Amino acid sequence: MQKPDYTLYVCTDRHLMSSPTIEESVEKAIEGGAGIIQLREKDVSSRSFYDTAASVHRITMAHGIPLIINDRADIALAIGAEGVHVGQEDLPASVLRRMMPEGTIIGVSASTVEEAIRAEADGADYLGVGAMNPTATKADAENVTIGTLKEIRRAVRIPIVIIGGINMGTIPSYKGLGVDGIAVVSAVVAAPDPAEAARKLRSLWLA
Repeated sequence: MQKPDYTLYVCTDRHLMSSPTIEESVEKAIEGGAGIIQLREKDVSSRSFYDTAASVHRITMAHGIPLIINDRADIALAIGAEGVHVGQEDLPASVLRRMMPEGTIIGVSASTVEEAIRAEADGADYLGVGAMNPTATKADAENVTIGTLKEIRRAVRIPIVIIGGINMGTIPSYKGLGVDGIAVVSAVVAAPDPAEAARKLRSLWLA
């Protein structure tokens, strides 16, 4: 597996996707240029999560793209996923680093400078910083200001991806801030043509 390309980081959402299956949604996102896929399943059984993860992992492996499992280290271990992403209420990155195989990508959500510094010290490989804007996928998330984002960028050396209402309209606000990539959900998976949406988002971010 090559070094992660954080430019366009796509998270799944079975409730928002325009595709008939998560597998098709993932295929289209990768076709459009997604460099990382995060499988996010908040309200399914462990068995269903496992089955979907195994199926999606076959797709991401075929394209040489890392699959990150949201929250569930056990699912990541069970299918041999390349990484796991956790929030502030989940297992700390330091614990995950001991649990997971060497080389596992560990991402941590952070919305303050303190959380970011702690995550880096605990061994996180990257940060998901947000929510940058109001978002339908996390109605209770507090917004992170551009000022705080700049402070986080100065405080840590690991890659940062921003998340929360990132779309064609909001992307220009975050260019030139030292951010490594954009993490999106509905901007890709809910689009009528997810591959085309991914292509446009990636090219706008890189322009």
